[in-house]
Amino acid sequence: MKILFMLKTYLKGRRGFLPGAMVLSALSTLCGMLPYIFIWLIARILFRVAADEAHEQISTYAWWAVGTAVSGVVLYFLALTVSHLVAFRVESRMRGDAMKRILDQPLGFFNQQTVGRIRKIIDDNVSITHGFLAHQLPDLAGTILAPLGTLVLIFVFDWRLGLACLVPIFSAMGVMAFMMGGKGRYFMNQYMNSLEEMNTEAVEYVRGIPVVKVFQQTVFSFKNFHASILRYRDMVSEYTRNWEKSMSTYTVMINGFAFFLVPVAILLIGNTGNLAGVVLNLFFYILITPVFAQSIMRNMYLNQAGAQATEAINRMEELLSGTLLPEATEGSRPKTFDIRFKNVSFSYPGSGQRAVDGVSFTVPEGSRVALVGASGGGKTTMARLIPRFWDVDEGSVRIGGVDVRNMANEDLMDSISFVFQNTRLFKTSLRENLLFGKPDATEAEMQKALLMAQCEEILERLPNGLDTRIGVEGTYLSGGEQQRMALARAMLKDAPIVVLDEATAFADPENEHLIQQGLRELGKGKTVLMIAHRLSSVMDADRIIVINRGKIVEEGQHEELLQEKGLYAKMWKEYKQSVRWTLGRKEVSHA
Repeated sequence: MKILFMLKTYLKGRRGFLPGAMVLSALSTLCGMLPYIFIWLIARILFRVAADEAHEQISTYAWWAVGTAVSGVVLYFLALTVSHLVAFRVESRMRGDAMKRILDQPLGFFNQQTVGRIRKIIDDNVSITHGFLAHQLPDLAGTILAPLGTLVLIFVFDWRLGLACLVPIFSAMGVMAFMMGGKGRYFMNQYMNSLEEMNTEAVEYVRGIPVVKVFQQTVFSFKNFHASILRYRDMVSEYTRNWEKSMSTYTVMINGFAFFLVPVAILLIGNTGNLAGVVLNLFFYILITPVFAQSIMRNMYLNQAGAQATEAINRMEELLSGTLLPEATEGSRPKTFDIRFKNVSFSYPGSGQRAVDGVSFTVPEGSRVALVGASGGGKTTMARLIPRFWDVDEGSVRIGGVDVRNMANEDLMDSISFVFQNTRLFKTSLRENLLFGKPDATEAEMQKALLMAQCEEILERLPNGLDTRIGVEGTYLSGGEQQRMALARAMLKDAPIVVLDEATAFADPENEHLIQQGLRELGKGKTVLMIAHRLSSVMDADRIIVINRGKIVEEGQHEELLQEKGLYAKMWKEYKQSVRWTLGRKEVSHA
């Protein structure tokens, strides 16, 4: 099977176990067929002589029937035990390899993929593969051996009754092949798509519940999640209706052996006059043919599970098959920390439009440069090209004259501190969150970073100070407080370059003031590139670069740009008006 070839790399150290499980399953199938023969032998004795005259022989056959039946169960248990050892090894390696490959992905990968989809593909799809290896694959040998053994038996006893058995068998197999054909594979693809979509929407919905409740948009926000559920329902319902007649036909045929056997048996009795022999053989066929039917059902489930597992592995490989950013084997280390964009152009994968279009500018070492402009203009994209979220399509981004593509990844990450618009704090203690900035930091260094980030008030009211856990098992911090803790983490890292991406976007006025104080401390003596919508936070920048549709349209200091009366002056005017409008609303509310 194709899936075994796909799983070859994950079977190292357990490859012999899989054939072993299949051999045990095959032996279990054979043992499971033997009781029917012994029961037929007992029936034959009863037809010929009285039970009390052949008591010993009947007892022997009965014990053999019990023994082979129990042996079949024990062998199948051992087969599943061995297959589970294989499945757990494969599952462990798949998860481990997937996470290693996830960590090797460029940072931009995590902006393009939703958490729900990544979790579904890596977690659930690996579980699907585990289930296939542990439960369905051992049946492969049985599904091959049982029909072959049954075919031999049904022709050994009476070839005419055997031919009668083949009519419903081959009819059922034809219906099954039709159901498992192209439409079946198409459905499996649609089924996996629907599950991923529902997972993504569910995660996004649950994450956004606090915002949803604040703005009383419960029904509206539920629409996307609800729509994905409805699409899944409609797809499955349509598929079910399509196969309603086919499955009914299959069920009737696979369980309709008696409708073919009994008329043939009646004809044989009439033609041969051998009532006892024909009835005895008919009894055997009625016992053994359900084994054939069961093997066909197993084969159908095996094919379905195999198709699902193959689709699951393909999706995981597709998710992780993106081109990794090449890393310099002998990276150059910059001696200075100025940033220079030279004729930089960049388009997101799959997009025909440039997000950054021929941009050139320099951020001198120790200076503070701001990028401003309308949302979607390319500011964040430019900032993220510095730490190589993606590589540029044209031109170069250089730090201290060294192309970032020629720097070792570790050196590049050590050179830059990021403060994101969306704060990322882990659900653990504040101390552990802080130490992500510098794992070997001393207590004094941590306290200094916290002081510079204006975090004293946060720690004073927490019961365990820095050892307080945040999240579900601990306490919760406001958006502004989380931003200040993230700022402390960046300060502790003490990188020579600081990139601030809307660092005060979700802060209230009080927290914004404290964060601005922390940012001034963080930027002292460092190269700072900041992105901001609130123009008041960039007034004192050494240079302001105005971005529009991926291009630089203006640059200069605050007063210079106002005198030019261009896009920046217009943005400043609108900003001042919005401030007055906000103040006006506050005055009215206090009236």
